[in-house]
Amino acid sequence: MDKRIFLCLTVYFAIAFYTHAQKELRVSNLSVNLLKNTGHVFLNGYPSITPLNEATYRKEAYQFAKISSQKPFFGWIIESEKNNVRQKAYRIIVSTNKDSLLQKSRGDMWDSGIVESTQSINVPYGGANLSPKELYFWQVTVWDDDGNESSPSEIGMFMTNETLEEYSTDRHPTQKKDEKAVKTNNLSPNHYLLDFARDAFGRLRANLFSENGTDTLTVHLGEALENGKINRYPGGTIRYSKYRFVPQKGWNTYIVDIRPDQRNTTPPQALLMPDYIGEVTPFRYCEIENYRHKLSDGDIVRETAFYPFNETDSYFHSSDSVLNQVWELCKYSVKATSFAGLYVDGDRERIPYEADALINQLSHYCTAREYNIARATYEYLIKHPTWPTEWILQTPIMAWFDYLYTGNQASFSHHYDDLKAKTLIAIADENGFISTQTGKVTPEVLQSIHFGGTLKDIVDWPQSGILGLEKHEAGETDGFVFTDINTVVNAFHYRALTIMQAFAEQLDKKTDAELFKSQAQKLKKSFNRYLFDKKRGVYVDGIGTDHASLHANMFALAFGLVPPKNAGSVLKFIESRKMACSVYGAQFLMDALYDGGDENYGLQLLSSTDERSWYNMIRQGSTISMEAWDNKYKPNQDWNHAWGAVPANAIPRKLMGIEPYCPGFEKISIKPQPGSLKYAEMKHPTIRGDVFVKFENEQGRSFQLEIQIPANTSAIVFLPFYGKKQNVEMNGNPVTYKRDGKFAIIDNIGSGKWIFTVKK
Repeated sequence: MDKRIFLCLTVYFAIAFYTHAQKELRVSNLSVNLLKNTGHVFLNGYPSITPLNEATYRKEAYQFAKISSQKPFFGWIIESEKNNVRQKAYRIIVSTNKDSLLQKSRGDMWDSGIVESTQSINVPYGGANLSPKELYFWQVTVWDDDGNESSPSEIGMFMTNETLEEYSTDRHPTQKKDEKAVKTNNLSPNHYLLDFARDAFGRLRANLFSENGTDTLTVHLGEALENGKINRYPGGTIRYSKYRFVPQKGWNTYIVDIRPDQRNTTPPQALLMPDYIGEVTPFRYCEIENYRHKLSDGDIVRETAFYPFNETDSYFHSSDSVLNQVWELCKYSVKATSFAGLYVDGDRERIPYEADALINQLSHYCTAREYNIARATYEYLIKHPTWPTEWILQTPIMAWFDYLYTGNQASFSHHYDDLKAKTLIAIADENGFISTQTGKVTPEVLQSIHFGGTLKDIVDWPQSGILGLEKHEAGETDGFVFTDINTVVNAFHYRALTIMQAFAEQLDKKTDAELFKSQAQKLKKSFNRYLFDKKRGVYVDGIGTDHASLHANMFALAFGLVPPKNAGSVLKFIESRKMACSVYGAQFLMDALYDGGDENYGLQLLSSTDERSWYNMIRQGSTISMEAWDNKYKPNQDWNHAWGAVPANAIPRKLMGIEPYCPGFEKISIKPQPGSLKYAEMKHPTIRGDVFVKFENEQGRSFQLEIQIPANTSAIVFLPFYGKKQNVEMNGNPVTYKRDGKFAIIDNIGSGKWIFTVKK
């Protein structure tokens, strides 16, 4: 062969191989301080086509995320068609000049050089000091274990804030979206009813014609129907409002701007809507009366407000149609109730509460790749706590989930002393129990948790004898008997102690770690000695009562206080109480059931059509999860409360079994517990990429599991154990496993696509 031809072919194949390798290894989804899309620009809440580098000097009132940290951290997702892909090294370039990245791959602020590391999230900035109000560009290239080099990522952009802090949590602005009605009915001449299909927070924009400019129009907005019209007296805090105005002559566009409600728009507690969004109200339906012109498609628009939410980040589908509807209800609830930019209690008060925020946080993680609104909310609640004792104790739990899902230590490290105080360890007695009734809640304790009121145990809400309920009714606490030493509060205290032990160990605070560990051990011993009724095999509500409630038992099980020998009797009791808790309590009920291995009963509750079920919310006509199971269980309830959206996280975390095994999903736990469910599939977003899980299940006979794990991660997979003679295969080949109870465990599964089969 001619040497020149041979040389050309060699170069050709080398280039082809290199190009193919680059195509296999890609970098996407750049993030700064956990925020995706820091280059996105909004104009009065609407996504703008103007790039960030132009929006910074134009006169329009643009909105965009601003990075407030002196040393932000970077992240990216690695994509590859191959299995078992691990990052070996990365190179980050940061510049004030986009052209220097495009043309010369150089940065005037920072060039990390090639850093040998598997770290693809939470990579700290290591360059020259950033300046306030400055635009920066950045790019990353990665290498895998085989030495393959990716193409440089897309160029990311971020703008720094007016002031830079050592630590900050940044967020996107609230977004708007125009939505048209899906159905328009003529109720009578000149009287229209419009249905937008789902409830949402927003306001109305109307393109209307008036021939003479003298006719008065009436616009009704509401969440519920009665006899084919918007319910004018829906009860509780279900919303209805009416507006009257005289259109000008000819064609004009009108904004039906929402009247402020004094209860949810009055500082200091209520969160206010930003000026560029304006006041909003939740509504699904619109009626227009006395409009003498034909109403055309698109004449009426709902300007819907929400925190940016990508609905394609997740999906779920199963063989159970009720379960599918429940998932869609609860997933949408996360998006719809994010309108305030922090998690709030629906529309009644628009105040962040710890209990709402915990459920909202978990549900948001499972439905969209977004972490900052959850972090910002729990950090807000550190300095603005609410009154229930248990909800003070939920703050460390929220900090734990923040760390577990992001792998980022910055928040709990910065707020460590506050989180330590929120365990209420300062009021523990010689047995490890805490109580607000024994004189230990001093002004100094209250000051340490930033609270100026009176702490009171809540257990669940509403309680017996309040909010219009009769004294003989049990409320949502299952008749819980309050004593000085209460079981539920101390279960929360135990969980907070174990979390703070883990935080202290991560920060190498050895003295604190030992303190939390010893206090947790002491409390667990006392808890089972004084609160467990051995004869009945259940936990009582507190010291001094023999009453046993659902709550005393489900919280003990959910937070790891039940010894294995007692789990069976506790689960049996929990089943006997059915859904004797509120939609909030259902979070811990579902965790207790699935963590206790009672997957059949868990599925039964998730897909129930009883009155106390998520499906009943749909049946009642709500399209956002409700504050209570039914209107009759809470006289002032609303139809837009994310603390009722528990299945949005229970289905992904427990039924499908997708959870971080190590912080930041460095290792992923895949532990489906399908019960009798025959088929299900899910796409679950994580900070490292999408996880796909699909199963086909013949309960007790065969099980097939298909998974796809993102690059730069690994997984531990839990399959059913039917018996010693079962056959287990991975991608068609026999595979060894380790048995743990009813599970067959296969560990250290690399990234990529895998199919597991189990046959009895």
